[in-house]
Amino acid sequence: MNSLAQRLNVDRLLLQAPMAGSQGSALALAVCQAGGIGALPAALLTPEALVQELTTLSQGTSRPWNVNFFCHTPPAPDTAREARWREALAPFYAEAGLDIAAVPAGAGRVPFSHAVADLVEPFRPPIVSFHFGLPASDLLARVKGWGSVVLSSATTVDEALWLEAQGVDAVIAQGSEAGGHRGMFLTNDLTTQVGTFALLPQIVATVQVPVIAAGGIADAAGVRAALALGAAGVQVGTAYLCSDEALTSPIHRAALQSETARHTALTTLFSGRPARGIVNRVMRELGPLSPAAPAFPTATAAIAPLRAHFEKQGSGDFSPLWSGQNASGCRSASAAEITRDLLKGF
Repeated sequence: MNSLAQRLNVDRLLLQAPMAGSQGSALALAVCQAGGIGALPAALLTPEALVQELTTLSQGTSRPWNVNFFCHTPPAPDTAREARWREALAPFYAEAGLDIAAVPAGAGRVPFSHAVADLVEPFRPPIVSFHFGLPASDLLARVKGWGSVVLSSATTVDEALWLEAQGVDAVIAQGSEAGGHRGMFLTNDLTTQVGTFALLPQIVATVQVPVIAAGGIADAAGVRAALALGAAGVQVGTAYLCSDEALTSPIHRAALQSETARHTALTTLFSGRPARGIVNRVMRELGPLSPAAPAFPTATAAIAPLRAHFEKQGSGDFSPLWSGQNASGCRSASAAEITRDLLKGF
């Protein structure tokens, strides 16, 4: 048993990836009850919803669970860039019969803060994980003071070294195959992003803390491959998106289980940060990495009405269809069944 597993009092480190917008505590609890480590994504939750979900998790299992937060710095308002973004979206608004001038600017994701920590502290989560780096040192010290295990995502060796120097308990090596947002935070250069099985052994050889592999792992064979390359455990997301307990929309589920899921790309269109999803109409027509998209997370506001309109028509053409490059594990089954199958790789 490795040191991280010992600290968490588990024999296998199978982490379910936190997937904001596609799950809540029900999925996390189902994973925990089947022998994995469930996660709650907190980036989109209101304070009231966060407390409710943490209450449900803490009362629902005696096994370790993870609550995940974003650590981005909210951008300064950029009216010129917002105007360019709305100009790019204007033809789609016209097609849909929507008024783009009526859409308020704004952000949909709040970074971790002392105000959020005030809500979380009474629960003393077994694991707290971060995306886009780490919070300020005083906030990080506060979380560690709860006794929580601290994890964060690294997409390069340099990021892993930085995280280790700040005192994380383990590094999540997020390969470029992973679905959803890239955890990159030391650079915006996408040419630095490499696949899991190239990144993982380099990070393992460089840092002293345990390393958890993430990206492209969809079955027990993938788990075994990651462990063979030195991973202390694995984190799996996409394979859970079609589980019974996930909140994934019917449109998104259909895309994940179709041939279109074979073609994914990194895109900034839905939030302003690179994130991997199934290629759809808006990604094809604007280009997945359009320079018009405002900084994270402000791109969300203007594209959200298009998403809502076209989803009512049964179309995911303007929806973030998050998916990793390997959606072969996406099946309609209970999270417990998916978890048990993945655990066979340990």
